[in-house]
Amino acid sequence: EHYKAFTRRLKRSMRQHRRAGEKLFVDFAGSTLPLLDGGRAHVFVSALGASSYTFAGATGAERLEDWIESMTRALTFYGGVPALIVPDNPRAVISEPDRYEPRAHDTVLDFARHYATSVLPARPRSPRDKAAVESAVQVVSRWILARLRHQRFASVHEADGAIAALLPALNERAFQKLPGSRASVFAQIDRPALMPLPGSRYELARFKSVKVHIDYHVEIERSYYSVPFRLVGLKLDARISASTVELFHQGERVAAHARSMRRGKYTTEPAHM
Repeated sequence: EHYKAFTRRLKRSMRQHRRAGEKLFVDFAGSTLPLLDGGRAHVFVSALGASSYTFAGATGAERLEDWIESMTRALTFYGGVPALIVPDNPRAVISEPDRYEPRAHDTVLDFARHYATSVLPARPRSPRDKAAVESAVQVVSRWILARLRHQRFASVHEADGAIAALLPALNERAFQKLPGSRASVFAQIDRPALMPLPGSRYELARFKSVKVHIDYHVEIERSYYSVPFRLVGLKLDARISASTVELFHQGERVAAHARSMRRGKYTTEPAHM
């Protein structure tokens, strides 16, 4: 009994001081919303560290493309970009899990480069690393999802609209122990500290390693794209989006082509010959 009392005194917790515009904490809520077709709409939640200003939106699943689309919508909602994005450790986002140096998926890193920010995953089983979004998930669950739990939605888009309609009231609710609300503190300290959004939204891209064939073309989904002939036999990194194919050698872009949807078609740049 004395030893247990002694060990309780050993626990310590450092007070977190959140800088304005520094960190955006993101996670998926555990609760989902029912759909008429028997499926479930998942709920993405994000919160800024200093003001706790909260965004929530419905997605069809929790895959990589759902995370990227939700993150893009969240940054548009905030009207700016934080210095750091702090996600959990889902498999869709983290390609190499590690307690101290986890590595994010190549598409996530490409997303971060587009918005000139960085991704800093929280440590596994360390909720204090992202306490702001843990609290935001609870608030969204109690004040939004609880109100919608008896409704069935025709689509994820309809569920997302219902969440969006309730979101302003959540952010404008007065704090219990602090002056102001999430919305007023965001406008006062977080919004001016955010970096500006880039001129265009991020276009989802996938990455793969390809080898240059003897005819100085690489194969991507049964279509062929040229690269400079000096690279024959080497391995390149391909960035594949809906509209373009870019090829990189040791981090330097060596070729870029419009995406071809025709199987067996060769896209050749004369300068590569």
